[in-house]
Amino acid sequence: MQLRLDAADRLVELVEERRGPVVADEAARRLFALRAAPVALARSLLAEVVEADARLAWEGDAVSLASPLGADLLLEDATYVVVDLETTGLRPGSSQICEIGAVRVNGFEIVDEFETLVDPRERLSPVVSSLTGLSDRMLRGAPPPGVAVQRFLAFAGDAVLVAHNARFDLSFLDRETERLTGSRLGNPVVDTVSLARRLVGGRVPGASLAHLSHWVGTSVEPCHRALPDAQATAEVLIRLIGLAQERGACTVADLVALAATRTRRVYDKRHLVHGAPPRPGVYVWRDRSEMVLYVGRARDLRARLRSYFRSDRQRPAVEAALGAVERIEWTVYGSELEAALAELRLIRELRPPANARVARPDRYVWLRKRGDGVVCSTQPSPVGPLRSRRRAQMAARALQADELPQPARALPRARRRLAELSAAHRFEDAARLRDRLDALEGVCRELDRHARLQAVARCIVAPAAEPGHARAFFVCGGRVCAERSLPPGGGAHLEIEAGLAATRREGEVDLDELFLVGQFLRKPPPELRIVPLEKDAILRAAAQVVKHAAQPVRARSKTTLPNVAAGDALF
Repeated sequence: MQLRLDAADRLVELVEERRGPVVADEAARRLFALRAAPVALARSLLAEVVEADARLAWEGDAVSLASPLGADLLLEDATYVVVDLETTGLRPGSSQICEIGAVRVNGFEIVDEFETLVDPRERLSPVVSSLTGLSDRMLRGAPPPGVAVQRFLAFAGDAVLVAHNARFDLSFLDRETERLTGSRLGNPVVDTVSLARRLVGGRVPGASLAHLSHWVGTSVEPCHRALPDAQATAEVLIRLIGLAQERGACTVADLVALAATRTRRVYDKRHLVHGAPPRPGVYVWRDRSEMVLYVGRARDLRARLRSYFRSDRQRPAVEAALGAVERIEWTVYGSELEAALAELRLIRELRPPANARVARPDRYVWLRKRGDGVVCSTQPSPVGPLRSRRRAQMAARALQADELPQPARALPRARRRLAELSAAHRFEDAARLRDRLDALEGVCRELDRHARLQAVARCIVAPAAEPGHARAFFVCGGRVCAERSLPPGGGAHLEIEAGLAATRREGEVDLDELFLVGQFLRKPPPELRIVPLEKDAILRAAAQVVKHAAQPVRARSKTTLPNVAAGDALF
């Protein structure tokens, strides 16, 4: 069943990428990795996928997107079924439905009701029982979830489904519907939460059902029981439809569009990522004037870029960039490590506005002596650099001049003083010292991490974008000294010797790149090989990496390259 649903998603994306119908034989070749597929065979393979998904339709021997549901259905002619569920928890995979309530609205009036308890086959938690008033005894003997959902589907028919926070209720209904029929619900769906935020945002304290019910003055008060909540939602819906009509909405499709969240509106830009490969790389967002808005990296470019147009959990700066983006370009690299370094360097060069969270070297600070005390300064010193100015300032207040350049020596003294203040009931002074001590411990951990990373002398061998090649990153002296592409044959010897020569030259510590490489040293992905700075070891690692990259994806997922030898841990 899940394979069929995944195939439907891929088929929808293929039709959208082609911006028109896709002939059956081509669609079958793309979905099922066939070398050839006669039209008759292709139709038989695709029939179940197309017929089970409301987004798809046949157009002769080609697959196309179906017309939007409710596109021509007038608001006053539509039948709405408002549904509410009570569940044992918040996750459809591990929680169950314990009550279903629904009302049918026709001609903007409630004309029928549906209510059933559901036996979830598990005990209710005290929280759910106290919230809903339901008990295990009440649910004993009620129909199981499958039977209850079947009865609800018969009641709903092909009506427009309405729910308050529809994503929650529909996720449970979809799960049961998929289990029963193998397909998802195909009805148009209206979410009264999103619709209310769009139509009455600022006029109501919040978009909860309690707030909206009080604002509308519903005849039924929500009480966390399925049928009363569905009745209240129906009255709220009728009021919201009236406001939507004042804004020019005429059809159910207009109402669904009004209720669309921000992420749903930017979904129309998903064509910008068509053609992105499932490989590591760096992507750049540009606006209509070609200004760079955002730079990011991904282990899988296709999956990462598509996620921006499906999820609504982006931070504000990225959401703003997503609204302004007009073009997305990407560059493929051989490994996530190479993509991460390229991303860091691009951000340094371009300073995109949506990458505000990235650390900036010009904001780093150091600790140095001033008289008998310690201050936080932008002038380099042996204690630093530190990325958090606030933490460095707090730590400086807990230090004395004679405790530099080894601030860890101050920890025992600060801890004894904290114990003395607590014993003397000087709790305000103790709280201030506690905060300074926490900051000092954080600074000591960061400095210790600096020292360990700067002592690393390793070569990281990764796949290259070119087939048959490997990519070697020479890390020594607190920086990435060289990056060399290792071709097959004798050319690899010359490249390795050039990389080893670069490690013997002096250079400035690059803290950002060092921290980035440190993440891959601590938890290396399976395609990386970490070896000492020795020519023979690097050559062997390159051969293993190339062999691993040449394996089929399924076989590759079952093998992991050996990394640092036992007893030679870096951290």
